[in-house]
Amino acid sequence: MSEPEVVASRYAPAPLEKRRQLWKAAIKWPMYAVAVMPVLLAAGWSVSKGLTLRLDQLLLFLLAAVLLLAWENLANDVFDADTGVDANGKPHSLVNLTGRRDRVAWWAHGALLLGLALMALVAARSTPLVLLLVLACCGLGYLYQGPPFRLGYRGLGEPLCWLAFGPCATAAALLALAPASALPVVIPWWPALALGSGPALATTLVLFCSHFHQVQEDAAHGKRSPVVHLGTDRAAALVPWFVAGSLALQWAPVLLGQWPLTALLGVIGLPPARQLIALLGAHHDQPERIVGSKFLALRFQALNGLGLAAGLAIAPWAVALVGR
Repeated sequence: MSEPEVVASRYAPAPLEKRRQLWKAAIKWPMYAVAVMPVLLAAGWSVSKGLTLRLDQLLLFLLAAVLLLAWENLANDVFDADTGVDANGKPHSLVNLTGRRDRVAWWAHGALLLGLALMALVAARSTPLVLLLVLACCGLGYLYQGPPFRLGYRGLGEPLCWLAFGPCATAAALLALAPASALPVVIPWWPALALGSGPALATTLVLFCSHFHQVQEDAAHGKRSPVVHLGTDRAAALVPWFVAGSLALQWAPVLLGQWPLTALLGVIGLPPARQLIALLGAHHDQPERIVGSKFLALRFQALNGLGLAAGLAIAPWAVALVGR
Protein backbone atom coordinates (compact mmCIF):
# COMPACT_ATOMS: atom_id res chain seq x y z
CA MET A 1 0.00 0.00 0.00
CA SER A 2 1.39 3.41 -0.98
CA GLU A 3 1.95 6.17 1.58
CA PRO A 4 -1.09 8.23 0.44
CA GLU A 5 -3.26 5.12 0.73
CA VAL A 6 -1.94 4.46 4.24
CA VAL A 7 -2.77 8.03 5.30
CA ALA A 8 -6.21 7.83 3.70
CA SER A 9 -7.04 4.54 5.40
CA ARG A 10 -5.75 5.79 8.74
CA TYR A 11 -8.11 8.77 8.69
CA ALA A 12 -10.96 7.13 6.76
CA PRO A 13 -14.37 8.60 7.60
CA ALA A 14 -16.56 6.67 10.02
CA PRO A 15 -19.77 4.94 8.80
CA LEU A 16 -22.51 7.43 7.99
CA GLU A 17 -24.78 6.33 10.85
CA LYS A 18 -22.08 7.23 13.37
CA ARG A 19 -20.92 10.49 11.88
CA ARG A 20 -23.53 12.67 13.55
CA GLN A 21 -22.57 11.45 17.01
CA LEU A 22 -18.88 11.74 16.20
CA TRP A 23 -19.25 15.31 14.94
CA LYS A 24 -21.13 16.23 18.09
CA ALA A 25 -18.27 14.81 20.16
CA ALA A 26 -15.70 16.56 17.95
CA ILE A 27 -17.27 20.01 18.42
CA LYS A 28 -16.94 19.60 22.21
CA TRP A 29 -19.28 22.49 22.92
CA PRO A 30 -19.49 21.77 26.70
CA MET A 31 -15.71 22.20 26.89
CA TYR A 32 -16.05 25.90 26.14
CA ALA A 33 -17.14 26.43 29.75
CA VAL A 34 -13.44 26.46 30.58
CA ALA A 35 -12.81 29.28 28.08
CA VAL A 36 -15.51 31.64 29.32
CA MET A 37 -15.06 31.07 33.06
CA PRO A 38 -12.22 33.58 33.72
CA VAL A 39 -14.17 36.52 32.31
CA LEU A 40 -17.42 35.46 34.03
CA LEU A 41 -15.52 35.33 37.32
CA ALA A 42 -14.03 38.76 36.62
CA ALA A 43 -17.53 40.08 35.88
CA GLY A 44 -18.86 38.73 39.19
CA TRP A 45 -15.90 40.20 41.06
CA SER A 46 -16.38 43.60 39.37
CA VAL A 47 -20.05 43.73 40.33
CA SER A 48 -19.23 42.74 43.92
CA LYS A 49 -16.85 45.74 44.10
CA GLY A 50 -19.53 48.12 42.86
CA LEU A 51 -17.76 48.74 39.55
CA THR A 52 -19.70 49.46 36.38
CA LEU A 53 -19.73 46.31 34.25
CA ARG A 54 -18.61 46.91 30.68
CA LEU A 55 -20.97 44.57 28.80
CA ASP A 56 -19.41 45.31 25.40
CA GLN A 57 -15.99 44.25 26.67
CA LEU A 58 -17.51 41.20 28.34
CA LEU A 59 -19.15 39.99 25.14
CA LEU A 60 -16.06 40.62 23.02
CA PHE A 61 -13.87 38.79 25.51
CA LEU A 62 -16.29 35.84 25.63
CA LEU A 63 -16.31 35.46 21.85
CA ALA A 64 -12.53 35.82 21.58
CA ALA A 65 -11.98 33.27 24.35
CA VAL A 66 -14.23 30.74 22.58
CA LEU A 67 -12.31 31.22 19.32
CA LEU A 68 -8.97 30.80 21.04
CA LEU A 69 -10.05 27.59 22.73
CA ALA A 70 -11.33 26.39 19.34
CA TRP A 71 -7.82 27.04 18.01
CA GLU A 72 -6.31 25.00 20.82
CA ASN A 73 -8.72 22.09 20.30
CA LEU A 74 -8.23 22.08 16.52
CA ALA A 75 -4.47 22.41 16.79
CA ASN A 76 -4.40 19.62 19.35
CA ASP A 77 -6.12 17.31 16.86
CA VAL A 78 -3.56 18.28 14.21
CA PHE A 79 -0.53 17.77 16.44
CA ASP A 80 -1.86 14.51 17.89
CA ALA A 81 -2.46 13.25 14.35
CA ASP A 82 1.24 13.83 13.68
CA THR A 83 2.24 11.60 16.61
CA GLY A 84 -0.43 8.98 15.92
CA VAL A 85 -1.81 9.05 19.46
CA ASP A 86 -5.38 9.62 18.16
CA ALA A 87 -5.24 7.12 15.32
CA ASN A 88 -7.20 4.37 17.06
CA GLY A 89 -8.46 5.76 20.35
CA LYS A 90 -10.15 8.95 19.16
CA PRO A 91 -12.54 8.46 16.22
CA HIS A 92 -14.06 11.91 16.90
CA SER A 93 -10.79 13.69 16.16
CA LEU A 94 -11.54 16.18 13.40
CA VAL A 95 -8.51 14.94 11.46
CA ASN A 96 -9.88 11.40 11.65
CA LEU A 97 -13.39 12.55 10.72
CA THR A 98 -12.41 14.66 7.73
CA GLY A 99 -9.28 12.86 6.63
CA ARG A 100 -7.85 16.32 5.96
CA ARG A 101 -5.10 17.38 8.33
CA ASP A 102 -4.42 20.45 6.19
CA ARG A 103 -8.03 21.62 6.35
CA VAL A 104 -8.21 21.26 10.14
CA ALA A 105 -4.92 23.16 10.42
CA TRP A 106 -6.37 26.03 8.39
CA TRP A 107 -9.46 26.09 10.62
CA ALA A 108 -7.14 26.29 13.63
CA HIS A 109 -5.16 29.17 12.12
CA GLY A 110 -8.36 31.04 11.27
CA ALA A 111 -9.75 30.67 14.79
CA LEU A 112 -6.45 31.86 16.26
CA LEU A 113 -6.20 34.94 14.04
CA LEU A 114 -9.83 35.95 14.56
CA GLY A 115 -9.63 35.37 18.32
CA LEU A 116 -6.47 37.44 18.62
CA ALA A 117 -7.97 40.20 16.47
CA LEU A 118 -10.95 40.44 18.84
CA MET A 119 -8.62 40.41 21.85
CA ALA A 120 -6.64 43.22 20.24
CA LEU A 121 -9.87 45.20 20.02
CA VAL A 122 -10.58 44.49 23.69
CA ALA A 123 -7.04 45.62 24.53
CA ALA A 124 -7.41 48.80 22.46
CA ARG A 125 -10.50 49.64 24.55
CA SER A 126 -8.69 48.98 27.83
CA THR A 127 -4.92 48.34 28.02
CA PRO A 128 -2.30 46.54 25.87
CA LEU A 129 -1.62 44.35 28.90
CA VAL A 130 -4.77 42.40 28.01
CA LEU A 131 -3.33 41.28 24.68
CA LEU A 132 0.05 40.56 26.29
CA LEU A 133 -1.56 38.24 28.84
CA VAL A 134 -3.71 36.51 26.23
CA LEU A 135 -0.64 35.94 24.06
CA ALA A 136 1.02 34.38 27.11
CA CYS A 137 -1.99 32.06 27.47
CA CYS A 138 -1.70 31.08 23.80
CA GLY A 139 2.02 30.47 24.27
CA LEU A 140 1.30 28.15 27.19
CA GLY A 141 -1.25 26.35 25.03
CA TYR A 142 1.32 25.86 22.30
CA LEU A 143 3.93 24.62 24.77
CA TYR A 144 1.40 22.03 25.88
CA GLN A 145 0.74 20.55 22.46
CA GLY A 146 2.96 22.01 19.76
CA PRO A 147 6.25 20.73 18.38
CA PRO A 148 9.04 20.64 19.32
CA PHE A 149 7.91 21.18 22.91
CA ARG A 150 4.87 18.91 23.41
CA LEU A 151 5.12 19.37 27.17
CA GLY A 152 1.78 17.62 27.58
CA TYR A 153 3.57 14.46 26.45
CA ARG A 154 5.96 14.90 29.38
CA GLY A 155 3.24 15.16 32.02
CA LEU A 156 3.38 18.96 32.28
CA GLY A 157 0.03 19.77 30.70
CA GLU A 158 -1.77 20.24 34.00
CA PRO A 159 0.53 22.99 35.40
CA LEU A 160 0.37 24.80 32.06
CA CYS A 161 -3.42 24.54 32.09
CA TRP A 162 -3.61 26.03 35.60
CA LEU A 163 -1.34 28.94 34.66
CA ALA A 164 -3.22 29.74 31.46
CA PHE A 165 -6.79 29.49 32.78
CA GLY A 166 -5.92 30.76 36.24
CA PRO A 167 -3.81 33.87 36.92
CA CYS A 168 -3.05 34.77 33.28
CA ALA A 169 -6.58 34.61 31.84
CA THR A 170 -8.18 36.00 34.99
CA ALA A 171 -5.79 38.96 35.11
CA ALA A 172 -6.53 39.69 31.44
CA ALA A 173 -10.27 39.57 32.11
CA LEU A 174 -10.02 41.86 35.15
CA LEU A 175 -8.12 44.41 33.07
CA ALA A 176 -10.52 44.13 30.14
CA LEU A 177 -13.59 44.79 32.30
CA ALA A 178 -12.10 47.52 34.48
CA PRO A 179 -13.72 50.94 33.99
CA ALA A 180 -11.48 53.45 32.23
CA SER A 181 -11.49 55.62 35.36
CA ALA A 182 -10.23 52.73 37.51
CA LEU A 183 -7.96 50.92 35.05
CA PRO A 184 -4.91 49.44 36.82
CA VAL A 185 -1.53 50.48 35.45
CA VAL A 186 0.01 47.13 36.38
CA ILE A 187 -1.18 43.54 36.07
CA PRO A 188 -3.48 42.74 39.04
CA TRP A 189 -1.75 39.49 39.97
CA TRP A 190 -3.02 39.23 43.55
CA PRO A 191 -6.73 39.64 42.72
CA ALA A 192 -6.24 37.31 39.74
CA LEU A 193 -4.62 34.66 41.93
CA ALA A 194 -7.31 34.92 44.59
CA LEU A 195 -10.13 34.80 42.05
CA GLY A 196 -8.70 32.39 39.49
CA SER A 197 -6.70 29.80 41.41
CA GLY A 198 -9.58 27.63 42.65
CA PRO A 199 -11.62 27.61 39.43
CA ALA A 200 -8.43 26.99 37.42
CA LEU A 201 -7.72 23.93 39.55
CA ALA A 202 -11.20 22.69 38.64
CA THR A 203 -10.38 23.32 34.97
CA THR A 204 -7.13 21.39 35.40
CA LEU A 205 -9.16 18.49 36.79
CA VAL A 206 -11.02 18.30 33.47
CA LEU A 207 -7.73 17.81 31.62
CA PHE A 208 -6.51 15.33 34.24
CA CYS A 209 -9.65 13.22 33.90
CA SER A 210 -9.41 13.18 30.10
CA HIS A 211 -6.41 10.84 30.36
CA PHE A 212 -7.99 7.94 32.24
CA HIS A 213 -9.75 6.19 29.37
CA GLN A 214 -6.77 6.37 26.99
CA VAL A 215 -3.84 5.31 29.17
CA GLN A 216 -2.79 2.45 26.91
CA GLU A 217 -2.88 4.55 23.73
CA ASP A 218 -0.99 7.40 25.41
CA ALA A 219 1.71 5.11 26.76
CA ALA A 220 2.10 3.34 23.41
CA HIS A 221 2.74 6.66 21.63
CA GLY A 222 5.06 8.17 24.22
CA LYS A 223 2.52 10.49 25.84
CA ARG A 224 3.51 10.37 29.49
CA SER A 225 0.45 12.00 31.03
CA PRO A 226 0.20 12.14 34.84
CA VAL A 227 -2.18 9.17 34.73
CA VAL A 228 0.36 7.16 32.71
CA HIS A 229 3.08 8.12 35.22
CA LEU A 230 1.02 7.31 38.31
CA GLY A 231 -1.20 4.51 37.11
CA THR A 232 -4.98 4.78 37.17
CA ASP A 233 -5.31 3.68 40.81
CA ARG A 234 -3.06 6.35 42.31
CA ALA A 235 -4.28 8.96 39.84
CA ALA A 236 -7.90 8.32 40.85
CA ALA A 237 -6.90 8.84 44.49
CA LEU A 238 -5.83 12.39 43.60
CA VAL A 239 -9.22 13.45 42.28
CA PRO A 240 -10.73 14.22 45.73
CA TRP A 241 -7.69 16.42 46.40
CA PHE A 242 -8.33 18.38 43.20
CA VAL A 243 -11.90 19.01 44.33
CA ALA A 244 -10.93 19.86 47.91
CA GLY A 245 -8.11 22.13 46.74
CA SER A 246 -10.38 24.00 44.37
CA LEU A 247 -12.96 24.64 47.07
CA ALA A 248 -10.34 25.50 49.71
CA LEU A 249 -8.81 28.17 47.45
CA GLN A 250 -12.28 29.70 47.03
CA TRP A 251 -13.26 29.48 50.67
CA ALA A 252 -10.04 30.98 52.04
CA PRO A 253 -10.91 34.58 51.01
CA VAL A 254 -14.34 34.14 52.60
CA LEU A 255 -12.83 32.91 55.88
CA LEU A 256 -10.38 35.81 55.80
CA GLY A 257 -13.24 38.27 55.37
CA GLN A 258 -12.11 39.37 51.91
CA TRP A 259 -15.10 37.91 50.06
CA PRO A 260 -18.79 37.83 51.02
CA LEU A 261 -20.45 34.69 52.33
CA THR A 262 -22.41 34.42 49.08
CA ALA A 263 -19.15 33.39 47.37
CA LEU A 264 -19.69 29.98 48.96
CA LEU A 265 -22.36 29.38 46.31
CA GLY A 266 -19.67 27.54 44.36
CA VAL A 267 -20.59 24.45 46.42
CA ILE A 268 -23.36 23.76 43.88
CA GLY A 269 -20.65 21.95 41.94
CA LEU A 270 -20.24 19.28 44.62
CA PRO A 271 -22.82 16.70 43.38
CA PRO A 272 -21.05 15.96 40.06
CA ALA A 273 -17.71 16.03 41.92
CA ARG A 274 -18.95 13.31 44.24
CA GLN A 275 -20.17 11.27 41.27
CA LEU A 276 -16.77 11.66 39.62
CA ILE A 277 -14.89 10.55 42.72
CA ALA A 278 -17.12 7.49 43.10
CA LEU A 279 -16.87 6.56 39.41
CA LEU A 280 -13.08 6.73 39.20
CA GLY A 281 -12.66 5.15 42.61
CA ALA A 282 -14.60 2.07 41.49
CA HIS A 283 -13.75 1.80 37.77
CA HIS A 284 -10.50 3.71 37.17
CA ASP A 285 -9.01 0.82 35.17
CA GLN A 286 -12.06 0.20 32.97
CA PRO A 287 -11.87 2.63 30.02
CA GLU A 288 -15.31 1.79 28.67
CA ARG A 289 -16.90 2.67 32.04
CA ILE A 290 -15.06 5.97 32.62
CA VAL A 291 -14.91 7.48 29.15
CA GLY A 292 -17.31 10.19 30.33
CA SER A 293 -15.42 11.07 33.51
CA LYS A 294 -14.07 14.30 32.05
CA PHE A 295 -17.64 15.49 31.50
CA LEU A 296 -18.43 14.96 35.18
CA ALA A 297 -15.29 16.98 35.93
CA LEU A 298 -16.50 19.60 33.46
CA ARG A 299 -19.89 19.76 35.16
CA PHE A 300 -18.15 20.34 38.48
CA GLN A 301 -15.96 23.03 36.91
CA ALA A 302 -18.88 24.83 35.27
CA LEU A 303 -21.26 24.73 38.23
CA ASN A 304 -18.54 25.61 40.71
CA GLY A 305 -17.30 28.55 38.67
CA LEU A 306 -20.76 29.85 37.85
CA GLY A 307 -21.75 29.52 41.49
CA LEU A 308 -18.72 31.53 42.59
CA ALA A 309 -19.29 34.22 39.93
CA ALA A 310 -22.98 34.49 40.80
CA GLY A 311 -22.25 34.48 44.52
CA LEU A 312 -19.89 37.41 44.13
CA ALA A 313 -22.27 39.28 41.84
CA ILE A 314 -25.28 39.05 44.17
CA ALA A 315 -23.31 40.11 47.25
CA PRO A 316 -24.29 43.84 47.07
CA TRP A 317 -27.99 42.94 46.84
CA ALA A 318 -27.65 40.39 49.66
CA VAL A 319 -26.00 43.00 51.90
CA ALA A 320 -28.69 45.56 51.05
CA LEU A 321 -31.42 43.02 51.77
CA VAL A 322 -29.95 42.05 55.14
CA GLY A 323 -29.49 45.70 56.07
CA ARG A 324 -33.18 46.49 55.69
